[in-house]
Amino acid sequence: MYTINNQIKEQETKGLQVASLVKTEALEILTISLEKDAIFPKHSSPKDAQLIVLEGDIDFHINQTKYNLTTHQNFDFPAEQEHWVKANKSSKFLIVR
Repeated sequence: MYTINNQIKEQETKGLQVASLVKTEALEILTISLEKDAIFPKHSSPKDAQLIVLEGDIDFHINQTKYNLTTHQNFDFPAEQEHWVKANKSSKFLIVR
């Protein structure tokens, strides 16, 4: 059966919101929203990951370097590297790992 899901569209950009979009043995996709000036605190990923910005403007901090990412850009980063994210304006992005 095919289904349409509006989870990303309906996810609020209020503070920090994290939700699982897909989770299988081989793949996980998280949808994350950050309100302007909100911070996703320092953490690490258990797997290599790809961040895909759906809308907004974020600063991704990893290894003492800041990467500014905006709508429709993507960024890959390795497993077990501490990083954190700040929203320069309300933003939504995916983490695929």
